[in-house]
Amino acid sequence: ALLGKKSTVLRRIECCPVNGKPRIIDFTATPVLEADGSVSGAVAVIRDETHVVDLERSLMKRGQFHAIIGSSVPMQKLYALIEALADVPTTVLINGESGTGKELVAAALHAGGVRAKGPFIKVNCSALSEHLLESELFGHVRGAFTGAIADKAGRFQKAHGGTLFLDEIGDISPAIQMCLLRVLQESEFERVGDSTPIKVDVRIIAATNQNLSEKVSQGLFRQDLYYRLNVVRLVLPALRERIDDLELLAAHFITKFNDKLGRSIRGVSDDVLALFRSLSWPGNVRELQHAIEHAAILCKSGVISLKDLPQDLLDSVPSRAAALPANPGLPQSPVATLSLKEALASCNGNKSHAARLLGISRRTVYRHLEDI
Repeated sequence: ALLGKKSTVLRRIECCPVNGKPRIIDFTATPVLEADGSVSGAVAVIRDETHVVDLERSLMKRGQFHAIIGSSVPMQKLYALIEALADVPTTVLINGESGTGKELVAAALHAGGVRAKGPFIKVNCSALSEHLLESELFGHVRGAFTGAIADKAGRFQKAHGGTLFLDEIGDISPAIQMCLLRVLQESEFERVGDSTPIKVDVRIIAATNQNLSEKVSQGLFRQDLYYRLNVVRLVLPALRERIDDLELLAAHFITKFNDKLGRSIRGVSDDVLALFRSLSWPGNVRELQHAIEHAAILCKSGVISLKDLPQDLLDSVPSRAAALPANPGLPQSPVATLSLKEALASCNGNKSHAARLLGISRRTVYRHLEDI
């Protein structure tokens, strides 16, 4: 009889004893096959992985600041700035590419300061038209416009005593810019359809992926508002600028999606990690998160491999960078063979694409396949 490795089932279960600490149990079952392929039984292995999971979680906390993940030098510098700014009422402008975690930084600034017990209100300025954004920010009175059937408090009023996070601030219109400038200068505003000023105590944190200084030069953004917002500026590093955080981020998202999907994935293969390190990640941490979620759904083993990754991520490799292996000559070894097989699987058997993925010539691929 033989063990049918391809049919191995791996599940992680959390058990809650009546008296005692919850335990994390890994359950593995592999069918026993006869020579003709029929199943004659199974081998089950049950392991208590509680101590391993506890260790993983404790290690994860060392690279976590509030909800932000990262232990690299750029992130440690960012954490120090956040701590320095948390307890002061200063307006902060957060600059960073899409997917770098601007909202998480804003939330950390709020949670670490004296306003932590107050509300943290978020507004995506690019998601609403000028008219709707004005009403959303400042509120309106009944009859102010068609459909205004009752008074409505705006986000500024709701954020009183706390923090208002204005995301995509670079997209607001000149009219909204003027209204916002008044709030920053005088700490008061008027609801749409009303002339009664309302005093407000709110800390403003704004964020953008645009160059506001350049927009000021182009006449698209008020200079006085820019100076009011840009009292202190935090520039978030792109993922390609903190590659050392890739393993930590991948582990974090694997844990997240294990919990969400009921999976028991232990990590990513060396090939996947090498590929991750080679990419430019234009979508930054958000793109990595989506890639891990996709892989977690498709992964049939305990380790994410190249074939589990989104096809568009693999398709982008030739235009970004070659991933594997480090030796362009592809030395003939079991590891190299595994890398080539995974590359071919991830490329649906396309040898040209696999060659580009591995950073070798197609002739080398064919030559190596002859030796397998």
